[in-house]
Amino acid sequence: MSPPRTRFVLIETSHAGNVGAVARAMKVMGFDDLVLVNPRWPDVLSRPEAVERASGAADVLARARCVATLDEALVGMTHLCATAMTPRDFGPPTRAPRDHFDLLLKQELLTLDQQAPAVDFDLESAQGVAFLFGSERYGMRNQDVYRCHVALSIPTDPDYGSLNLAAAVQLLAYDWRQALAGRFGGFDVTPATAAPRHADAAQLAAMLAHWQQALVDVGFLDPAAPRKLMPRLQQLFNRAQPTLEELHILRGIARAMQDASRPR
Repeated sequence: MSPPRTRFVLIETSHAGNVGAVARAMKVMGFDDLVLVNPRWPDVLSRPEAVERASGAADVLARARCVATLDEALVGMTHLCATAMTPRDFGPPTRAPRDHFDLLLKQELLTLDQQAPAVDFDLESAQGVAFLFGSERYGMRNQDVYRCHVALSIPTDPDYGSLNLAAAVQLLAYDWRQALAGRFGGFDVTPATAAPRHADAAQLAAMLAHWQQALVDVGFLDPAAPRKLMPRLQQLFNRAQPTLEELHILRGIARAMQDASRPR
């Protein structure tokens, strides 16, 4: 069995130097899949500050790509990890990185609260794990956190918990590399390339958008007072990890709901 692919996603990054430093942090831990969502500078990957801070990781910058939306960045990813210093009052569970990685890779748990829910994640059918990082100015938006399977919070001094973006990437990349090494071996492992069996994040988002419109059409969802229904459904389907075939069934149900709601 091979480990899942790993992707680092930077959302609306505002400093080119941080992008280069992130590339360097990834390279020293053996990762090279970097995607930027709507960065401040369209040419951020070639700006002098980014190239200088990459310091030997020019190949990571060369492979990196910029996209307009988070959906584009998550194509092929089946397990999404938000990074958030402050736990949200609603959304995915908040865990320390090592605790979550132990659960994810089914290693022996040493420090995890026994009441924490299990992680539904099938390594054999996993296509990719994505780590999402928000803007340096305001972090991750709630709607982006809500679509993730977990919110990773790095334990820090409560009196000063502010981490530079590249430092946060370095810490998570190190912990994830340690977890992968414990499960699969050292740096000579090759990411899985088998055809996906689970729907990826973009496909799941499209299905949920279809369901949202269908629920409005049948009068179950009031757009003026949604009451967190869609984030709750997002978490439900995150736990279920539906396959593409199951996603087609769900979209078929949504179409049937819409057909039934139309006047004959």
